[in-house]
Amino acid sequence: MTEPAQDSAPIRVADHDLDDLVATVARLVAESRRQAETLALLTDDAPPSDDEGGEAWRGPGEGSAAASAAEDEPDGSQEHPTSAFILAFDGTAYAEELAALTRWVHDLLLPVYGREITTGRPWCQQWQEHPEAVARLHALWLAWQQLTDAEAGLTGPSTWHRDHLDPTLLQLRTPDGPFGACTTSPSRPNHRLLASPEPAGA
Repeated sequence: MTEPAQDSAPIRVADHDLDDLVATVARLVAESRRQAETLALLTDDAPPSDDEGGEAWRGPGEGSAAASAAEDEPDGSQEHPTSAFILAFDGTAYAEELAALTRWVHDLLLPVYGREITTGRPWCQQWQEHPEAVARLHALWLAWQQLTDAEAGLTGPSTWHRDHLDPTLLQLRTPDGPFGACTTSPSRPNHRLLASPEPAGA
């Protein structure tokens, strides 16, 4: 037979512990406000409308081509590719998605994370001409949109840095990466792509 439940006394938090808790909450609220202010600055104080290039800050579920990738038309046809992977897009869908990605790369990624261009850390100003760079940066952008959304929680941005940004930049900016054959000096913007392999049997 089980013992009857005993009335438990209310828990009293020590004043010094309560002060620490209050200070932690205040610090988190202040940090959240700073992040909101930074985001407002990056988005010109308000989320842009569709006719102001708003797709640059949008992702799946919010109006980009990737968001609409799997939406079927009523007659069963598809206006967009069935994949969120940008290299699966063609025509207008690809051009629109690349334009939105370009705005994000130039307005946010490069100003914050671009660092100095060196032979050991190359970058190509014409990165849009490198399919690998487009694919990796697009995936990075999609992850940024998901993990910096309020619903991602407080650890979302940290997860984005650790799991997406750092590995992407490591792959793109390594000397033997996709920009390895490109001129790395900003004063000499001549762009070179690696030679394409000859097709088999040619």
